[in-house]
Amino acid sequence: MKGSYLNDGFFSRLEALALELRADLGGFFGGKHLVRTYGQTVEFADYREYMLGDDIRRIDWNLYSRFEKFFLKLFTDERQMHTQIFIDCSASMGKDLPEKANYTLGVAAALGYLSVHNMDKVSFKLIKGAKAEDPFGTIVGKKSFFNAISTLEDLDLFDDESDLEKAIIGCPNLGSNDGLTVIISDFFTYSDWKKAIDFLCYKKKQVLLIQVVTLDETDPSYSGRVNLIDTESCGMDDIKNLKIKINRSHLQAYEEAIQYHLDDIRTFCNSRDVGFVTVRCDQPIEKVLFKELLKVGIMS
Repeated sequence: MKGSYLNDGFFSRLEALALELRADLGGFFGGKHLVRTYGQTVEFADYREYMLGDDIRRIDWNLYSRFEKFFLKLFTDERQMHTQIFIDCSASMGKDLPEKANYTLGVAAALGYLSVHNMDKVSFKLIKGAKAEDPFGTIVGKKSFFNAISTLEDLDLFDDESDLEKAIIGCPNLGSNDGLTVIISDFFTYSDWKKAIDFLCYKKKQVLLIQVVTLDETDPSYSGRVNLIDTESCGMDDIKNLKIKINRSHLQAYEEAIQYHLDDIRTFCNSRDVGFVTVRCDQPIEKVLFKELLKVGIMS
């Protein structure tokens, strides 16, 4: 894809970063994420008194010789996170906006790379219509990741409309309490995506929303007579399309509507302890990862 972010230099700049969870995992052993429960690693954590049914192999006999009581050694537990990345493939995400399409894939690839680099699993879910396609399955390791990204980059992804609510709630194999779920979208949709977020929270997922927008979408500079065409509409005669003479009052009304939209998303996310960041395509992706995700506690 012309103008792609996906190259060796881009990925090498990400290797000092890591994704973080704010809650304990119930996922697989073998990762790098410390949890508050005790497990099977070699790193000592604490002692507790022996209770009937405990594994006698964990008894510390040195302590028994001193106190004549049985104590168990407890060790830290590390789990493997599953990062699920939902990509809104509606037309507004890049059908006629290659810079937005490239940026969206760049953000998705960066988060995916951070996962496999830190021994986690990752999967890419492509939201098309009311379904979330899973073309690669669960990805483990950098070789499988780069094969998937190479294929993803060559696909013609962004077209028609997407129903975030139905696609996410109806997605099979979502899992529960096993990691981070990321939704990358502009959230310019009639779909009730908030129900999908509530469903993910019910599944004990840590959720991050990344809103990708262009400069024209947040600060348009149109004036005079223009034809506004919805990229997801059926045709030129669709009621969503407008022929309008834009003046200062229209721009002010649009600015207020955008701000209301952002405030509504932010308020909803704060009430659910969901991470939310808005990024513009003219911002370096590294800045988003270093700065914005640090703010919401996703990055370390």
